[in-house]
Amino acid sequence: MDAEQHELYEYARDRIKQKKGLFYHFVLLCLGSVFLIIANKWLGFYPEKTWWTWAIAVWVFLFILHVINVFVINNFMNKNWEREQIDKLMLRQSKKIEKLKNDLENSKSTAE
Repeated sequence: MDAEQHELYEYARDRIKQKKGLFYHFVLLCLGSVFLIIANKWLGFYPEKTWWTWAIAVWVFLFILHVINVFVINNFMNKNWEREQIDKLMLRQSKKIEKLKNDLENSKSTAE
């Protein structure tokens, strides 16, 4: 397997790992929500309050953030985007180094 195929394999493996984590989060959300409802209704844990709805709402909000992270942000900021940003920064740094070298050579030639 050459370097490019290995990089594609690593990217695919990372994406599958992210989606698998999202699926686990969803299953945990469902089971946890059922547990919170049971804890409120049948176990008598503050049955007069509706605290469990707020807990589930916060958990759903966190799940939505996880979905956005996996399907939106990671699609936008993938390996290609990262590589482009690194190339831009390296180009800027090399231009600054060249400018500093030229300035140093010019200051040496004017000092003599």
